[in-house]
Amino acid sequence: MKTYRNEEILHSLSPEINLPKVVLHHGDTLEYLKSLPSNSTKLIVTSPPYNVGKEYETKTSIENYLLSQEKVIQELIRIVSEDGSICWQVGNYVDKGEVFPLDIYYYNIFKKHNLYLRNRIVWRFGHGLHAKNRFSGRYETILWFTKSNDYTFNLDDVRIPAKYPGKKHFKGEKKGQLSGNPKGKNPEDVWDILIEDWDELVWDIPNVKSNHPEKTVHPCQYPVELIERLVLALTNENDTVLDPYAGVSSSIIAAIKHKRNAIGIDKELSYINVGIDRIRAFANGKLELRPLGKEVYKPTGKEKVSSIPEEWLTSKDSIYHKS
Repeated sequence: MKTYRNEEILHSLSPEINLPKVVLHHGDTLEYLKSLPSNSTKLIVTSPPYNVGKEYETKTSIENYLLSQEKVIQELIRIVSEDGSICWQVGNYVDKGEVFPLDIYYYNIFKKHNLYLRNRIVWRFGHGLHAKNRFSGRYETILWFTKSNDYTFNLDDVRIPAKYPGKKHFKGEKKGQLSGNPKGKNPEDVWDILIEDWDELVWDIPNVKSNHPEKTVHPCQYPVELIERLVLALTNENDTVLDPYAGVSSSIIAAIKHKRNAIGIDKELSYINVGIDRIRAFANGKLELRPLGKEVYKPTGKEKVSSIPEEWLTSKDSIYHKS
């Protein structure tokens, strides 16, 4: 178990490279959190283990899982600043075909400790595992909590282009005036960000997920873009971002990209090492990232993989059958 800091993470890189402070700790999350000072972090953002039996998880009952997570959450609440935020990104725990929506369970834990829910953000993505005995899941959620009513929120830093920028007020004193904001619109609480990227090559590769430019060995990696919006909206430059389950350091990269300090913790040394490699690549300008705000790819229908197969057109069992 070891704590890695800038001088080790950036070893052998050009000395003029200047990144914000970065700390990556290989070890137990709860134990390391106990060593961090209170009120020291502006944003805590993470995707905790889902208790589904991944290689980095120890599957247990939903009750024991939540009890162990509450101990971590208690430390995180101590560590986050009074004007800071905690963003908890989760999906579902599925046991014998029954779905347990983790955000509902986690909400009660955070409210028990007197935090304020500001948004339940729905992260919708178009692709994933296909279900046979229920509808296929295509979204996860981010619970955004604050410690107080006095919190950082930089809306202008995360505005997106309006769908109808020329829309005008149709009644009242502002009738005829433009109703939108020239800086863009609020991104709202439903985010269309791809969990798998689409580009020209994807049509020739059966596993879309493997074609994401950020893909690493981590089985449940989230895109840097997802965290960037949270970093920009909920922190200022030189603030500190903490990810207690950092994986391959996507949140760390989102933080340092925007001049925030970052702390990441993970018990898997292989992920720590991948994270170090990714941070070094970012510092060298060689890390490929999906651009923040890049439009989600929409097939034109001309691509081979988006065309209806001829055998489906002729099969009477197909919804595409020409009658």
